[in-house]
Amino acid sequence: MESLESVANPTDADLAERYTAIDALLGESPREDAVRDAFSQWEDVRRRWTSYANVTRLRFAQDTAHDERRAAQRALDERLPRITALETSTKERFLDAPARTPLERTLGAHAFDVWSADVASFNEAISADLIRESALKREYTEMLASATAPFGGEELTLSGLGAHLTASDRETRHAAERARWSIFASNAERLDAIYDELVHLRDGMAHTLGFDSYTTLRYRRMRRVDYGPPDVAAYRDEVVRTVVPLAREFVQRYGAAAGFERVYSWDESVLSAGAKLAPIGDLDWTIARAKETLADLDPSLGAFGTALFDGGMFDVAYRPGKQRGAFCTDIPLRNSPFIFANYTGRARDITTLMHELGHAFQHWQSRDQRVLDYMYPTSEAAEIHSMALEYLSWPQMERFFGPAAGAYRRQHLLDAILFIPYGAAVDHFQHMVYEHPGASPSERHAMWQEVERRYLPWRDYGDLAYPAKGGLWQEKQHIYLSPFYYIDYTLALCCALQFWERATADRESALGAYVALCARGGDAPFQTLVRSAGLRSPFEPGALEHVVSRVRAEL
Repeated sequence: MESLESVANPTDADLAERYTAIDALLGESPREDAVRDAFSQWEDVRRRWTSYANVTRLRFAQDTAHDERRAAQRALDERLPRITALETSTKERFLDAPARTPLERTLGAHAFDVWSADVASFNEAISADLIRESALKREYTEMLASATAPFGGEELTLSGLGAHLTASDRETRHAAERARWSIFASNAERLDAIYDELVHLRDGMAHTLGFDSYTTLRYRRMRRVDYGPPDVAAYRDEVVRTVVPLAREFVQRYGAAAGFERVYSWDESVLSAGAKLAPIGDLDWTIARAKETLADLDPSLGAFGTALFDGGMFDVAYRPGKQRGAFCTDIPLRNSPFIFANYTGRARDITTLMHELGHAFQHWQSRDQRVLDYMYPTSEAAEIHSMALEYLSWPQMERFFGPAAGAYRRQHLLDAILFIPYGAAVDHFQHMVYEHPGASPSERHAMWQEVERRYLPWRDYGDLAYPAKGGLWQEKQHIYLSPFYYIDYTLALCCALQFWERATADRESALGAYVALCARGGDAPFQTLVRSAGLRSPFEPGALEHVVSRVRAEL
């Protein structure tokens, strides 16, 4: 496979020329063959631009301190509003009846629904605000990628400290958490200032575009066309009713079994494991086992795994200066996804690896979709692909953990029950923030404390002053970088657990439905995709309660 560096940078002049040609083809009353030719040219130019943009973002994430990559990312951020303006203008042309009619027969109506959402959520009047927003997001990413704290005789980044957060020794976990929160305490003033400016920028953009709040704008921008804030609020109420009591019960039960008089926040990640859980081999060994796992699960997954790993389309080793977390991106010109992570030898790294492979498999399955937009589902649909693979790969966990695989599966399920209330808290917090954009930083910390009392009533921070004062939310990148992208994980988890339940009864049926769902990509709204796989929508009464009761029985 060609080097990613060979993905060319389309110049602004070249892009403008290409879009001018597309516009000319569409004309006032375009012929059907001209519309199809314009669409074909547009798909080509979008795939080239998307490939370049995604490679640029990936390279920056791989080394946030690299001067050339930082400059390339900054230049990309500054160009994006201009390119978005060109794309938006073209979407408007395709939405016009003369151009729409011949394409709708081929693409279906959903493409036009998402283009309508895109058109409504952009105007060149907000270009300067979008550039400033990107600069603030870049600063947040760089700050927390490079920040360190002393631990065990060395300076460790947040990703480096992550390896010690699940240590068998309780005091080691405690010390790692103290070091972790010292980084946030040291940067507290700037973290508050960055977020304060982001909130005001986003609220201002919403009003410039004619929306009543940033929440409404963001839902439109995320292409949430088949549900809205009232549906999400009702779902969060279900979380409080059905999941929070069970999560509190499990924390108490497993804490007592472990001999803890008090269960602190640094205990929650190891409650059911007993001893330290870790893969039994190094990173190269783990990659080899992952490739075997995919091949054993399904022939389609096996072919994908061979292409991805043999093609070198992954970077999962931890390095200082690397962006925190994990993600999957896509390079349309290479017909391939790329996975990014920070592997430090924790059990959770296996979950993360399977998660990102699920995203990547969906990209692989959808690579021949008839329109670029269908390659990318909305975020909550995309998280089904990733989370479902975590559970569908359960029978293979002995490869990674040997006789401790059962303990891994128990902790994985417990993590799911503890995560759903946390995910709901993150979402509720953001709704509160954008309902009150003029709130002060201290008032936002109080908002977080309020949602913690509602969704995480068992949480005990002990002597960790920073999260105890309402600062936990600042470590969640999504709140700064991808607003409202977090409830998506809990919605997807409700669906992934349904795949898990089905696989216990009929593994072949579950895998077949999973592979078929990945192939659809984003060719329909979230709830339509869910039901097409034989799953219940998380918004359907009783859906969440059902999967939670199944987890209760298992644990």
